Amino acid sequence: MANQLRGNDLRQLGFPEGRAIGLALAQLQRKHLKKLSQTDQLVLLKSLLADPSTYLTHLDWSHTAAALLPAPSRHIALTERKPYAVFGPEYIEQGAIHQMETAMKLPVTVAGALMPDAHHGYGLPIGGVLATDNAVIPYAVGVDIGCRMALSVFALPPRHLEQRVQEMRKLLLDNTRFGNRQGFQRGQKLDHAVLERDEFSNIAFLRNKQGTAAEQIGTSGSGNHFVEWGIVDILDPQNELGVPVGQYVGLLSHSGSRGLGASVANHYTKLAKDVCQLPSEAQHLAWLSLESEAGQEYWAAMNLAGDYASACHHQIHQRLAKALGERPLAKVENHHNFAWKERLADGREVVVHRKGATPASAGVLGVIPGSMTAPGFIVRGRGNADSLASASHGAGRAMSRTRAKQELSEAEVRRYLQQHGIELIGGGVDEAPQAYKDIHAVMQSQQELVDVLGTFTPRIVRMDGA
Repeated sequence: MANQLRGNDLRQLGFPEGRAIGLALAQLQRKHLKKLSQTDQLVLLKSLLADPSTYLTHLDWSHTAAALLPAPSRHIALTERKPYAVFGPEYIEQGAIHQMETAMKLPVTVAGALMPDAHHGYGLPIGGVLATDNAVIPYAVGVDIGCRMALSVFALPPRHLEQRVQEMRKLLLDNTRFGNRQGFQRGQKLDHAVLERDEFSNIAFLRNKQGTAAEQIGTSGSGNHFVEWGIVDILDPQNELGVPVGQYVGLLSHSGSRGLGASVANHYTKLAKDVCQLPSEAQHLAWLSLESEAGQEYWAAMNLAGDYASACHHQIHQRLAKALGERPLAKVENHHNFAWKERLADGREVVVHRKGATPASAGVLGVIPGSMTAPGFIVRGRGNADSLASASHGAGRAMSRTRAKQELSEAEVRRYLQQHGIELIGGGVDEAPQAYKDIHAVMQSQQELVDVLGTFTPRIVRMDGA
């Protein structure tokens, strides 16, 4: 076509060699732009070249504009490391320490803390807490956005579990789904208002995610996610649950936002890396300003994913309570892998990321699980300022998944579980109790962070797998 611009035409306008020329030419082939005269196309390109920053959110030209920005202005240097608190340092591997120290060098970092269950992750270590100035870091939130614990306490004695193992086992098999296999059948699905949220239509990236979210709602993920029956032991007579001291049957679940959260995390991490280019050791800590359109989008999508994760747990507990024929006496729910707008002790408003860390503001209740053969703890936060009002989200891994598979056999793990009276459905050697830290040592390291109200001891556990 005589009307078609070529690379040399763009070079004559002043376009630099590189991706911007190819991106611009490709855009001009779009139907509505192809109709423009060559003169109008040149006027448009001159405007883009003169001020690329004004086109960064333009539907047609955002990628070309980003490629036109001068490279030096897009690279961000790390600053001097800021101080941070470490709880239980003797239980934390060096890799997690190194990741936390890198995070404390970000220009947007204000404060941080490392929990005693901390171990190596992507970007911020798992067990890391990071406060930033008006910026959100998708990989400091984590891939499984809004992952959480949920506990229901029932007015049934522990012998109910001991005498009805097969019946309680079948309740888990019939009323839970795990991993990426098919969810509940059409007649078994439960509705939830979260699926009708405006974000699914208002945020372009989420418009094709509603179907998968509807398919997976009420299900649990793979890895360390579980639903389990166990024994709740209420220890504190002044507990906020309104449950008398004593032992009860409990239902505990751990899972997150499924495919919805993972897709949000990966999409916005890529966007963050495009606009926030950091040195290689910090590249997974790329952030989005909350003043930017992308930052606002991520914040809304993150909150949707968190609410979706909560809805999944509510449906899990609703199904099992109905199947059990009991109403819970009390419930406790808390989440990690999230970011909150909070104020520090000095009054500054910050964005607090808790990646694998439990909110522990004064009076806030939570559950910190151990392993399949160790108790979890029902806790009340103490609002410790040094920990940014946070606590551990579990025992934390002592072995990586790879190392656990190399060093532990399935027969050895099954024998260990049998010795501790644990009935396991599914699961793998990478989630063996031996792969986790000593929860009692972890709790000892955070006595100034939480008060213990009671414990939960697993008995019948279901995880992903046959």
